Amino acid sequence: MSLAQQLQTRSGNKCELCNSENHLSIYEVPPTSNANSDNSILICKTCLDQIEKTEQLDTSHWKILNETMWSEFAPVQVVAWRMLSRLRNEGWASDSLDILYLEDETLEWAKKTGDHELDGTVEFHQDSNGTRLYEGDTVVLVKTLDVKGSTLSAKLGTVVKNIRLVHDNTEQIEGKVEGQTIVILTKYLRKG
Repeated sequence: MSLAQQLQTRSGNKCELCNSENHLSIYEVPPTSNANSDNSILICKTCLDQIEKTEQLDTSHWKILNETMWSEFAPVQVVAWRMLSRLRNEGWASDSLDILYLEDETLEWAKKTGDHELDGTVEFHQDSNGTRLYEGDTVVLVKTLDVKGSTLSAKLGTVVKNIRLVHDNTEQIEGKVEGQTIVILTKYLRKG
């Protein structure tokens, strides 16, 4: 039986975190090296996007953890613990976290990513107007910029296509201007 079939059977073909039946996929609970039913869960796109911080946390979506955190399966327990930890400023999440018991080995696994030390906010790349930027977007410079270490000057109104987001800094993107890849601060551009 394939991993997908195992997880579908185990979960009743529902998200193991929120019970949704839509847009399900396999999520390997980090850190993992070889996906199997002992380190993977079946989750919906909404849960996946919020776990992977590509969308803001929707507190009301996660209230179902009060029920699903009691799963007998360690990977479900680990993700429930991590999400409750990120939501710990919510009274219900803090209460659930206080009563959720994990075996020592499972708790150690849950803490390995360090995700529990973060709060629920997620920062995204935004242009000068506060519009969210995505990989591949086209942007327009709102200021003339001199490129450090180059004679290149990127003029006001320059269009930069197919940008790349700098993943460890939400205030920077990469793009090509006159054939040269440069780093541009998001405060000097707007989505085109």
